[in-house]
Amino acid sequence: MAEPIIMPKQGQSVESCIISQWHKKKGDKVSKGDILFSYETDKASFDEEAPVDGILLDVFFEEGDDVPCLLNVCVIGQEGESTEEFRPKSEEEETAVQEEDTGKVTSEDVAADVSQATEVQTAETAAVTQPMDAADVKISPRARNLAEKLGVDIRYASPTGPYGRIIEQDVVALRDSGHMLTPAAQAAAASGMASGITGTGLGGRITTSDLKVPAVAGETTTAQPGLSSEDWLVLNPAFEEVKVPNIRKVIAKAMHQSLATTAQLTLNTTFDATELLAYRKKLKEAKDRMGLENITINDMIMFAVSRTLLNHRDLNAHFLGDTVRYFSNVNLGCAVDTDRGLMVPTIFGADRLSLNELSLRAKQLAAECKAGSINPDLLQNGSFTVTNLGTLDIESFTPVLNPPQTGILGVNNIVQRVREVDGDYEFYPAMGLSLTFDHRAVDGAPAARFLKELKINLENFSVLLTR
Repeated sequence: MAEPIIMPKQGQSVESCIISQWHKKKGDKVSKGDILFSYETDKASFDEEAPVDGILLDVFFEEGDDVPCLLNVCVIGQEGESTEEFRPKSEEEETAVQEEDTGKVTSEDVAADVSQATEVQTAETAAVTQPMDAADVKISPRARNLAEKLGVDIRYASPTGPYGRIIEQDVVALRDSGHMLTPAAQAAAASGMASGITGTGLGGRITTSDLKVPAVAGETTTAQPGLSSEDWLVLNPAFEEVKVPNIRKVIAKAMHQSLATTAQLTLNTTFDATELLAYRKKLKEAKDRMGLENITINDMIMFAVSRTLLNHRDLNAHFLGDTVRYFSNVNLGCAVDTDRGLMVPTIFGADRLSLNELSLRAKQLAAECKAGSINPDLLQNGSFTVTNLGTLDIESFTPVLNPPQTGILGVNNIVQRVREVDGDYEFYPAMGLSLTFDHRAVDGAPAARFLKELKINLENFSVLLTR
């Protein structure tokens, strides 16, 4: 019996996932446990395994498609079994069903419209082509992806899909008709373009020179006789365009929104890390004997932050515009650098964990982030964030808030500084801290008091552990 494979729901906050790669194709034999496809949420990536043995009878979505959770993605079964009952209804089919129910349109009408549109397109291949308004273009996702790959201007396509929708065959027909334009030529031909123009650009694309209009800056042209190789490189610089990954789009949007919607201010200070380093050395020496985690300086700073924040509720909060949400516990976000981009998992109830427990939890979350297997629910609801660039030898930086949080602490490197003690000068290890806060929710003095108390706690870390 054929079995549909649905798009899993990874966390309650996830509504859809993007298929990043198919590992099997339609018609392949699969065994239970084989990876069928990989998919990703805004922050994490996952692999979907085959639950049964059989043949991959049908695939309903392609790589790059954004698929709603719990929707059928593919079907596994035995040769000859039907998969139509499992096929998700497209937007056109949903519309057709709705209109058929109201007596407006029947399936025969749709078929007749498609047939008529095809005949009209054939008859008009030699006619003058007028572009559609961009706002009026209706195109399927697969057709849009193909148009981007081929470099055709979809405004010149003749739709043959239901209800005036451009489908893949329309894009192919547009390419065959020679309507491949460079970006500059597309802008120049906005008012209409006669068919039959031969493109002289790369891959037969129509350029501004083919349209008999002046080229604009950045227009790609073909090589001209008499140009030296150096001049050719100046006119045609080599470059590579890479599609922006989904996680980078999410990060970019979040960073822009953070800076655009909050009033961010950063305070910088340093503390004497002598005791912190000494205690870290003792922990390292006793790690195996006492069964401790590999507790790092960053773990110790996060521990101190989780205790200090309890006395500064304005920084352990969410600013929601008309209201402020104050947290009773510290849900500490810890920034993690991964191959896919920055991720910030949350250590819930960090103020209730021992130093060793906090260190263990931080490492577990970081490993899941780097593996791309973290539950998206663990990437939200933090009340404060700690981000560390000190390991990359950064002395000071401006962390960007993670709204609606009101504060984020940047941890910097350790530098040797000089101070005067009883008339003599001595060197000491100074570690930098950079606190960014939302000035809409927190004033400068309360933020400075938090930094001052945190500095005292870090300089007296062994005493902090006795609380």
